Amino acid sequence: MCSTSTLDPESDPSGSANPGRLVVPLMMFVSFLCYVNRVSIATAGDARIMDQYGLSPTRMGLVYSALLLTYTCGMIPGGLFIDRVGPRRALLAVLAVSACFVALTGLVGVAILDGASAFAALLVVRGLLGIAQAPLYPACAAAVGEWVTPSRRSRCNGLVTGSALVGVAATPVAFGALIDKIDWPAAFLLAAFLTFVLAWVWARSTPPVARRDRTDSLSGRREDAGVARRDSVPQRRLGWRVVAGQRSLILLTLSYGAVGYFQYLFFYWMTYYFEKILELPPNISRGYAAVPPLAMALGMPLGGWLSDRLEQTFGRRRARRIVPMAGMFAGGLLLTTGVFAREPVWIVTWFSLALGAVGAAEGPFWVTAVELGGRNRGRSAAVFNTGGNAGGLLAPVVTPWVGQLYGWPWAIGLGALVCFLGVVLWLGIDPDQTPREPD
Repeated sequence: MCSTSTLDPESDPSGSANPGRLVVPLMMFVSFLCYVNRVSIATAGDARIMDQYGLSPTRMGLVYSALLLTYTCGMIPGGLFIDRVGPRRALLAVLAVSACFVALTGLVGVAILDGASAFAALLVVRGLLGIAQAPLYPACAAAVGEWVTPSRRSRCNGLVTGSALVGVAATPVAFGALIDKIDWPAAFLLAAFLTFVLAWVWARSTPPVARRDRTDSLSGRREDAGVARRDSVPQRRLGWRVVAGQRSLILLTLSYGAVGYFQYLFFYWMTYYFEKILELPPNISRGYAAVPPLAMALGMPLGGWLSDRLEQTFGRRRARRIVPMAGMFAGGLLLTTGVFAREPVWIVTWFSLALGAVGAAEGPFWVTAVELGGRNRGRSAAVFNTGGNAGGLLAPVVTPWVGQLYGWPWAIGLGALVCFLGVVLWLGIDPDQTPREPD
């Protein structure tokens, strides 16, 4: 856990308690609930929606990808929005607007009866939810970059992104049980209410001003002198094309696209794989599908902690590569082993280890993306996350298509090849590169 001492103090003339120390725990709750809102549609699709409206897995995959498509397209505008209003207000907007579209998802089930209309309505509503959530993780990473000291940023980013995986793991079991009890429209309405409550807590509990010059707070620290010096150098805002044109950020973005494909392969199709392909009972399938995301949730903060420690030994440039490259390579090998396994328990074990290994790369990925942007954190993180979600966007559609043509073991195993390609890209990434205005 990232302790409160990791946060830089806000300047407060009154000497009151620092509200900034609540930011990381609150962002963990935000990350958790937003991901529940995102992937709960897959649980509802497996449990009710596909049967209720006669939708095929391919059409349901299009509904899943609708959110990912708009989420990806909204990333650049979301980054500009973050740099303009700050991460605190951006996250408040994410929560409030997301709650509206989660509620509308439930209302589709109440108001629409025929399959064609429901399919079209779900495409639109989930697409709008994707736009609302686009600034989510760039804003979280920007907040960590402002409030957390350099030597602890990887682990805190790992905690925030790891909380999303706890949400992914909890959704098939908790949201599935909720659907069994009150049906899927009411389950979405309840999730929307909880999201509104969290928006109110965020507005009341976080500092009114997050952006500040950190020169004073960092100049006395020797934990990461290179980052401290760079953060203290005045930089003006640059256009997103200048930020996005960095070679290292381009390669980092492509590599994160491989991670996105790997993750969304599990998020959207694991319950279906266990229940329909391996023919396991629904309750067992939901339980098995929850285990790999929990392993990834554990791997994210551990990978961030390990990356922070390795930087003290090997230096930032070399150490920043070790965890992502090793984790993604191991993840590909473990996923391949799971595809060839026969017993469901061993399949879950290998898949969980694979997702945990890839999860270890999340913290170093995000802190590198933010640092590559310098003062242009929102733009840099948005460009980076666009690539991650472009890769994730492919998984819900490509997976059933490959499964129909070549079989589901090939569809799942394709994630390993994608992951290996992501490893190679890290060889060209320089974490010390920062954007510069062209001559």
